[in-house]
Amino acid sequence: MNPLSRTGATIVVFALAAYTMAVVPEQRRRRLTPRVLAFLTVGVLLDVTATIFMILGSSKGAFTLHGLLGYSSLAAMIVDTLLMWRLARGAGLGAGVPRGLHLFTRAAYLWWVAAFITGGLLVAMR
Repeated sequence: MNPLSRTGATIVVFALAAYTMAVVPEQRRRRLTPRVLAFLTVGVLLDVTATIFMILGSSKGAFTLHGLLGYSSLAAMIVDTLLMWRLARGAGLGAGVPRGLHLFTRAAYLWWVAAFITGGLLVAMR
């Protein structure tokens, strides 16, 4: 595996950990805590960084089926994070997460995990 792709793959594992440390507590408590907001934000930053490394290390270019799956899942996590920040600004930290945002967070996370697993399977099949 190309060193840039390997670096991206390592960073994306940390993004998975950050997203998980944000989404699981939010899904259990339906509360926007400082921890949830911090880990969502760190997850997005790590995910963007990993995506850049993987694009730079890819021999197939930026627009592949897996790439589009990854970009769309990253976009969903960015939207989720921005909506959580908007909730924090409006209702404050510790606020209850509205049902729609709660469900969107779950869907965005599951979509992102599907992209993560797909990437791992593609690497394993080489």
